[in-house]
Amino acid sequence: MNTYQSKLTENTWIWLVKVFAGLFIVVLLGIHFIVNHLLAPGGLLSYADVLAYYQNPIIPIMEGFFLVFVVGHALLGLRSILLDLNPSAARMRWIDIILFALGGAAIVYGIWLIIIMVLKGNA
Repeated sequence: MNTYQSKLTENTWIWLVKVFAGLFIVVLLGIHFIVNHLLAPGGLLSYADVLAYYQNPIIPIMEGFFLVFVVGHALLGLRSILLDLNPSAARMRWIDIILFALGGAAIVYGIWLIIIMVLKGNA
């Protein structure tokens, strides 16, 4: 049994990461809804409102964490589903690489969009 074969299970640490990511998602989603829909007068209805919203330095940080937790939680959950199909070690290695690349690309793109929103609001 090679070292990768022994990693074809979901260990306790991966499960704990998913659980804590899920908890953070619920908390951040609650804050997101409260700020966007209850505290903002009338809600954030226009692009200009959203740009102004992103000028608060806490908001881009919160949205960035929200993005990272959602992507990580979703891809770890997808990995768990794929593990239930009992893939070979070689196939699982490729699945891990693809999921890591997709997650990295999604996070980089999302952070780039957050930075663009902040910079457009400053212009």
